[in-house]
Amino acid sequence: MKYVVTGGAGFIGSHITKKLVERGDVVTVIDNMNTGKEKNLESVIDKISFVKGDVLDTELLESITKDVDGVFHQAALASVQDSFDEPDEYHNVNVNGTENILKLSKKYGFKVVYASSSSVYGNPIRIPIKESDEKNPINPYAETKLKKEGLAIEYSKMGVSVIGLRYFNVFGKGQSKEYAGVLKLFLERIRDKLPPKINGDGMQFRDFVHVNDVVNANLMSMDSDITHEFFNVGTNTTITIIDLAKTIIGYSGLNIEPIFGPALDGDVHQTKANIDLIKKKIGWEPSIMLVDWIKNIVSSKKFNEI
Repeated sequence: MKYVVTGGAGFIGSHITKKLVERGDVVTVIDNMNTGKEKNLESVIDKISFVKGDVLDTELLESITKDVDGVFHQAALASVQDSFDEPDEYHNVNVNGTENILKLSKKYGFKVVYASSSSVYGNPIRIPIKESDEKNPINPYAETKLKKEGLAIEYSKMGVSVIGLRYFNVFGKGQSKEYAGVLKLFLERIRDKLPPKINGDGMQFRDFVHVNDVVNANLMSMDSDITHEFFNVGTNTTITIIDLAKTIIGYSGLNIEPIFGPALDGDVHQTKANIDLIKKKIGWEPSIMLVDWIKNIVSSKKFNEI
């Protein structure tokens, strides 16, 4: 099969790319290298077509998607904090860039699996969160994700096959500060023998899902017969930020305590995914649990794995 991965030099996109190569698919990556890194693709760079370009470049997009089976659309601006300062840029890249992909899908008939976000729910009315629950984004980044979902619904009615995956907090090798920021920052501070710094009181809790499981959700969605759906991609388990810090400290053996700073604007208090729908419809479920991964990284000092 032949696929395009937008944002394929980024954290999740590069893992998708490597898995596609591993299973023998033909892959073209497009990335403007705004946050993507060459090293993320170094192991497969001679096995893919790499295009340095932007999802806002419609002519370039058309040239690389007109004969593909599907597009994994991962390209996006993803920093909640930056989105407050640059809301127009976030709308342009995230919303207009996605519509460019969907327009081409309608024209050429390829399937789209794209990155949505648990941030569309805002502060949820119940836990765990179901896909049908109320959407209440509380920052400009999340608002762009919800607008993308509106586009997906609109284009699905025109016959486009499009699945949106609502990622919760994605972690793993090469993780970016946008997706599992607190975990990466905590581990980097422990590596440097510094205490983890908690924003707020630490009682907020998160559902962390490993990037390999996220990759499988993408591939299983693309390979499925489902033409339109939104799926939560999480674990239905949680950890508070303060317990996360203490867990990492515990495995490090350091005699330190977390330190505290002010809460971040636009930061939701709790997330936990109900994953019944994705289990039922495509048979996906998570296989890598956060605490096991932390124990392996910290106890073995494999900080190059973050």
